[in-house]
Amino acid sequence: MNAIEFLTSLIRSGKLYGLGIGSTLDDVNQSIRCDFIDDVSKSGLSMRRDYGFFEFSFKSGPEWVISAVSIQLHRLASNFEMAEEWQRGMGTYFPQYTAWRELQGALSRVQEYPSLTVKDQGDFIEYRADSTNVSIIVNNDHEERDCSVGQGDLWSVSLWSATRSE
Repeated sequence: MNAIEFLTSLIRSGKLYGLGIGSTLDDVNQSIRCDFIDDVSKSGLSMRRDYGFFEFSFKSGPEWVISAVSIQLHRLASNFEMAEEWQRGMGTYFPQYTAWRELQGALSRVQEYPSLTVKDQGDFIEYRADSTNVSIIVNNDHEERDCSVGQGDLWSVSLWSATRSE
């Protein structure tokens, strides 16, 4: 699978590799086959699992459950090796840069994708799919691709909890 197919599926469903908000740490351990670092907060109430350019946030309870996922695509511009490891472990290919217009074009060709609201945030533009709790951040500042993403490239794509009490 390539990044555009993967991201289109995530935006439409609010799920990645069968995981979504509320999935357990055990579910993640069974689904994601890449190296990671865990960082538990000092309070013990939250944990971040860093896979390089994929980051999962968990909240505690009877067991750890996903509260957010962020795909930090901008990190691939300067460290493409993370994408190569992800492809080996997960079978999904991410390029060094991903243009918003490519993803937007793919979304326009699928049936029943969620409507997107747009927020101008200065150096970034945010596209939100409220029905699936997905946020797409597009670089609106830096013009040329180099060790950073260029103007119009995806900065990140995030899945977030509909409840804001976390």
